[in-house]
Amino acid sequence: MAIVGNPTRNHPRSQRRKNIWRSELTDLIRGASGGFLFGIPLLYTMEVWWIGSSSEPPRMLATLVMSFIAAFLLNRTAGFRKVKGVRPLAAVMESMEAIAIGIICAILILFLLREITLATPLKEALGKVVFESLPFTLGVALASSQLLGGGRGQATNNQQAAPQSNGRLPATLADIGATLIGATIIAFNIAPTDELSMLSAAVSGPWLLGVMAASLVISYGIVFVAGFSEQEKRIQQQGIFQGPFSETVISYLVSLIASAGMLWFFQQLSVEDPWSMWLSFTILLGLPATIGGAAGRLAL
Repeated sequence: MAIVGNPTRNHPRSQRRKNIWRSELTDLIRGASGGFLFGIPLLYTMEVWWIGSSSEPPRMLATLVMSFIAAFLLNRTAGFRKVKGVRPLAAVMESMEAIAIGIICAILILFLLREITLATPLKEALGKVVFESLPFTLGVALASSQLLGGGRGQATNNQQAAPQSNGRLPATLADIGATLIGATIIAFNIAPTDELSMLSAAVSGPWLLGVMAASLVISYGIVFVAGFSEQEKRIQQQGIFQGPFSETVISYLVSLIASAGMLWFFQQLSVEDPWSMWLSFTILLGLPATIGGAAGRLAL
């Protein structure tokens, strides 16, 4: 009988290829997560929208060059991948990737917030994207050095040292507290500004659902996918709502409550305002608040 072939012969090669793609995807998610952590506050700044709208192509090009130089210098020592001592050519490629990730993230959020639409003039849209992508690019390049905290080995040590007997309720309260602190730190400077009323006038209906979905996906990616220093510790946290999905949803609800509280505190909303206004303002502020809450849980 002829032997057709060993079906497992190519398994190690296919497994290596799968691992390479999985590692690359994780690196890209880590870079995007760093971009959102560093870049989201500037997306809620109308002055940057106006500067971008009125910028001429030479200024846009100069901004991209500045982004590349800053990303290159950071990538020479850090970058968003788990490697050290990046060679110059590799740093150039990573810097271009960082700019691309920053631009994609900026386009996504600006589109969701309706600051750019299909009807926006190309020059205005390009200006907004270029200027808003600068902090995202820096966040992508800083993702490794500032947020990995020692890489896989450190994460393993944290996992071994993580407390297992604190109890479910104290762990849950700690999660909620960390979410509230992180959400407040990021969203507190945005809550009293006029940008929310401007965005609320443009964002409604399905777009609010899109902002909610983006908030949940970004939060999940930051805490459970990007591979930051405390990810393993977060996965084994002994809270009542333990589990990546349930924790992400509950933390989002906590961030929304914190957002509503900040909006009321700064008199952006009052009890006389219609519920639709409360909903719109809270969901819009909930995006940066959720990202801050994710960062707070990582720092717990």
